[in-house]
Amino acid sequence: MKQDYDTHTRYYHLHHFIILPLAFFLLIWTVVITLEDIVNDWLYLLVGVLFVLISFIARIYANKNQDRIIRLEMRLRYYQLTQLPFTPKENLLSIRQIVALRFASDDELLALIDKAIIKNLKPKEIKKSIRDWQGDFMRV
Repeated sequence: MKQDYDTHTRYYHLHHFIILPLAFFLLIWTVVITLEDIVNDWLYLLVGVLFVLISFIARIYANKNQDRIIRLEMRLRYYQLTQLPFTPKENLLSIRQIVALRFASDDELLALIDKAIIKNLKPKEIKKSIRDWQGDFMRV
């Protein structure tokens, strides 16, 4: 499967299409039964809110872990290409910029890093600048 800017967004079906919709349904249901005074117990509302929060927290933890792995990957790639540490450049980039740069091929990565720093490119602009897209089929 080829990946490019238009097709790089990934969905984790269990999370995005089952757990989150069910969590929102549970939240709406608990708000309705609490407001209609079907039960005079705010515990149901708390359970609904808690279920939604747990769903989001699980996703946030997964994304943070993937961001850390991508940062390490970019440090390694930069060092392999330049024999220099990535830290000085890394400190000038946001994690979202680094994640966007991950899709660039080795041939264009160094120039794109400098361009992203000089022009303070947004992640979307970085991704659109990539000519030789390197797919990331493991990121969820």
